[in-house]
Amino acid sequence: MRVNSSPKGFGPLQKREAKLAWGMLTPTLISAALVVFLPLIAIFWISFKPIGLADLRPPTPSAYERIRGDLTKIGDEAILEYRLRNSSRSNSILNVTLTDVIPKGLTILELDERCTLDGVKLFCTLGDWEAGYNEKMKMLVTADQNFIESKIDLNDTKANLNGKSSSILFNSTFTLDNFIRLFDGREFWGVIGVTIFYAVFGTIGALAVGLFAAMLLNKSFRGQGVLRGLFLFPYVAPVIAVAFTWVTLFDPFSGSANSLLVQMGAISEPINFFGAKPQALIMVTIFEIWRYFPMSFLFILARMQSIDTDMYEAADMDGASPFQKFYYLSLPQLMGILSVLFLLRFIWTFNKFDDIFLLTGGNAGTRTLTVSVYEQAFAISNIGAGAAVAVVIFMVLILFSVFFFKVMSREEGL
Repeated sequence: MRVNSSPKGFGPLQKREAKLAWGMLTPTLISAALVVFLPLIAIFWISFKPIGLADLRPPTPSAYERIRGDLTKIGDEAILEYRLRNSSRSNSILNVTLTDVIPKGLTILELDERCTLDGVKLFCTLGDWEAGYNEKMKMLVTADQNFIESKIDLNDTKANLNGKSSSILFNSTFTLDNFIRLFDGREFWGVIGVTIFYAVFGTIGALAVGLFAAMLLNKSFRGQGVLRGLFLFPYVAPVIAVAFTWVTLFDPFSGSANSLLVQMGAISEPINFFGAKPQALIMVTIFEIWRYFPMSFLFILARMQSIDTDMYEAADMDGASPFQKFYYLSLPQLMGILSVLFLLRFIWTFNKFDDIFLLTGGNAGTRTLTVSVYEQAFAISNIGAGAAVAVVIFMVLILFSVFFFKVMSREEGL
């Protein structure tokens, strides 16, 4: 008797179905991998390149053609001028050639020694252009009556330029200078500290406020739906609107918050909440907590409402206090969702850019790593340094994720 050695429920038919499923999923998996890994590879590649924003465009030769002088009658002479330029300030262009069609009726009297003329076709061998090359190539010309009457615009017959150049983005030049300058910088470790403070306290604060809001709305009462909708407002409101509102409210000269505190006698003079240390960092962290606690609130509330109420009734019969019920019954049930929320919120907060940039622009001690990426890459046009900071962000988050999962697996006994 023949015995089927295949695992239960995984026979020949199931194997064919699995192959078909993987075959159908392969394009999707490849597309997802490209979307995830290609930008990551590009960032690592650029971080080892001495590249600026202008270097992203490969060097190209350009020529501006014009006639200097008046050709109003037969026999007049003028200068046919080609303004030649290398667009790059750091890379050369090799074997540059120029081709152009001379309009009918225009005669070149003195041809540049680098050029040849075949009928109306002009060809020039211009050699190698160093970085920042700029030259005006001039030729003496005259015109007949046909050219004068035609009023040809030379801009309509642009010269064609060809040359070979290597882009610094794709050549084999690599360097560690971006990382060396990054770690040697005096401000870098301060930026690291600000980022960790912002991410840790922003995450913990958002979870704590979300937990409190979930406990508040875990009971049924009149107006519960309205209050739940109000709790969601910070998360769904446009960030530029709420950031502008906060800056206006806490403005030291015209803000309502300062005016109210002064009138109450809480402070003697207005406080520059978003313009001075350390209150600026504290305020952007509070803004982060206020804006993103609704997401934690929704997840925690959903988990709370799925907890079996029988054990709470048993705890009431045993005389447990509200704190004891929360600490010994609710909190263990919420640890799973709180752990996931902490991981996600920490990663998102660590990568946050728009909130801080809109509130302070990274000034007054609120410059985080993401703001540093923007400043390096776009404010001072150092793409390589910006990519190096992005790599540091990625590595920090990878290390945090590995540590987090190791701690969680130890806690769960895995």
